Amino acid sequence: MKFDTPATTNPIDQLKVIGQPTNRIDGPLKTTGRAPYAYERHDVAPNAAYGYVLGAGIAKGRIASMDLRAAKAAPGVVAIVTARDAGKLGQGDFNTAKLLGGPEIQHYHQALALVVANTFEQARAAASLIRIEYAKAPGRFDLSAQKEAAPAPKATDFSGPPDTKVGDFMGAYSSAPVQFDATYTTPDQSHAMMEPHASVAVWKGDQLTVWTSNQMIAWGVGDVAKTLGIPKSKVRLISPFIGGGFGGKLFVRADALLAALGARAAKRPVKVALQRPLMANNTTHRPATIQRIRIGATRDGKITAMAHEGWSGDLPGGQAETAVNQTRLLYAGPNRLTATRLAELDLPEGNAMRAPGEASGMMALEIAMDEVAEELGLDPVEFRVRNDTQVDPEKPARPFSQRQLVECLRTGAERFGWSRRAPRPAQVRDGRWLVGLGMAAAFRNNLVTKSGARVRLNQQGVITVETDMTDIGTGSYTVIAQTAAEMMGVPLNKVAVRLGDSDHPVSSGSGGQWGANSSTSGVYAACVKLREAVAKKLGMTLSDVVFSEGLVRDGQRAVPLADAAGPQGLVAEDSIEFGDLDKQYQQSTFGAHFVEVGVDAATGEIRVRRMLAVCAAGRILNPKSARSQVIGAMTMGVGSALMEALAVDKRHGFFVNHDLAGYEVPVHADIPHQDVIFLDETDPISSPMKAKGVGELGLCGIAAAVANAVYNATGVRVRHYPITLDKLLHRLPMMA
Repeated sequence: MKFDTPATTNPIDQLKVIGQPTNRIDGPLKTTGRAPYAYERHDVAPNAAYGYVLGAGIAKGRIASMDLRAAKAAPGVVAIVTARDAGKLGQGDFNTAKLLGGPEIQHYHQALALVVANTFEQARAAASLIRIEYAKAPGRFDLSAQKEAAPAPKATDFSGPPDTKVGDFMGAYSSAPVQFDATYTTPDQSHAMMEPHASVAVWKGDQLTVWTSNQMIAWGVGDVAKTLGIPKSKVRLISPFIGGGFGGKLFVRADALLAALGARAAKRPVKVALQRPLMANNTTHRPATIQRIRIGATRDGKITAMAHEGWSGDLPGGQAETAVNQTRLLYAGPNRLTATRLAELDLPEGNAMRAPGEASGMMALEIAMDEVAEELGLDPVEFRVRNDTQVDPEKPARPFSQRQLVECLRTGAERFGWSRRAPRPAQVRDGRWLVGLGMAAAFRNNLVTKSGARVRLNQQGVITVETDMTDIGTGSYTVIAQTAAEMMGVPLNKVAVRLGDSDHPVSSGSGGQWGANSSTSGVYAACVKLREAVAKKLGMTLSDVVFSEGLVRDGQRAVPLADAAGPQGLVAEDSIEFGDLDKQYQQSTFGAHFVEVGVDAATGEIRVRRMLAVCAAGRILNPKSARSQVIGAMTMGVGSALMEALAVDKRHGFFVNHDLAGYEVPVHADIPHQDVIFLDETDPISSPMKAKGVGELGLCGIAAAVANAVYNATGVRVRHYPITLDKLLHRLPMMA
């Protein structure tokens, strides 16, 4: 199905199932321990051996020698895999560094060996016996030191051009009555998902099956095949349940490759999970940024000039963190400039993490907007409202398909009690606590991508949906089931959903906030074909047919849907393919975050007291799971604001706090009650579902809202995340 004209009225608009706050259909499996995750697949891989990954002990250089003799002689060892004996390996399209290093070492904890043994403990013990001598080479581990020499990265479909210019920024900025110029930094961050990267691999002849934890099945099949040098038809990836990904499992990592190599060497199934201390340095992370923002404005609060420049780093051949991209679209202003620069670093690979680009960029931009508002003597909400736009500021002929930013701001301000905020900072106390309110806009682009599905109807009237779409805890199973139920006129208990298998039609996968909208649109397309097949089988005119309550109605005639199946059942398959509506219209999601914090006047301890997000993100397919997505993102934003940072050892080139003891994330005690409001919105230009994504919108801007609240409470402006005690203590107002 080609989607190249705006959606009109369709069966989804009935909203009998879609749009309802439906419980997760996979919930009972997860809460009773019956949802099988990758490392637990004892049922499909009996007698599996255990692999233990040995990571590089240096960040850059070569292996001078590797002594495996003691490890091979250790009890229970079945095989040891290194680059020397793995055969010729390629490199996947989505991997910046080789997944199995040697003799060259590209980053710290790059996998150098896999020890396969009968038990995990035997594999771990044997790995400790491997002796490696290194020839170290100097590396580049400090973004600030490489900043000035950083070149512009190549343009990609995702990033767009590295530089954009509209009007005369320098002229407008130099003549602006109000000028603002500040630099902000965000640190490297870890995905820190609950389930580690894990895989079980089995060979049957030349056919490889990998049960893994992966967000993008088709990408994974391609990269496994390319790395091993075998046809894609010889690779099957299965990933029905994923214990969190946040972008860290978009791409095949060392666990999958090494499980496959280990299974081939051991001639039996092999299971590999990356040990927690390996994950921060062996896999990907959100790269640190340096961001300079300049804003020129009139005295009445109209932006006349805006520039946003961003620097990040990655391994050679890597990609930039697109922290400036939201600034191209969020606020009006006739004279504009953005620039992205990418330094080459020898730290572990930087790549996508929840809301790549916007999450980091909004952390800086939304503090800058508050700072300019204060200089103008304007309320931060009002300043943003005055600079709203209904068209793409860089391409004024292109309108937004929907843009309710002002409604989000005004609704949030009223609901949160924003009018009670003290304009001057450090004015409100509650006992020993300094109390402040902060806010920020939220913005994330609405991305869509081709997605396919297969639907089956059997004689019991059960609809089975098959697609390689994944569920990373986001609720994919449920919204896909809701879509099929709505389209075919059956209750949810008459729908079965099978996900995460490369034998199923290729879907959008989970990432970039495109998953729910794109994958359900693919299911919609397949169901349209199934509806056609049912009508034809029953001799009915499709335009007159109504699917409802398990019946197919045509005028006075009503036939059970199951009757159309026949002994063989009915099967339909299709994909949604998006045309060029995204070129005619700018498609984005919007929101507003409001936060109240308390800061201990003596210790600088920060406590978040209240949080509110207002979101405008198209039709909300399932308000219950969408709310969960937003409050999870808000929680993640609190971590970004107050605690999360990978500490870089700039001498040896690695992240020091590479486990959950040293890398702090929010826990229940850190998070207060969170409110979420979804504005009533449908966007027929987005998809036949008239929906958009929401899973990443909730993260964009929330850290800045926390930072702005801390400033309002204390009068201390922190421009370098995270906002830790050492950045507050010496600048707190005197206690009475």
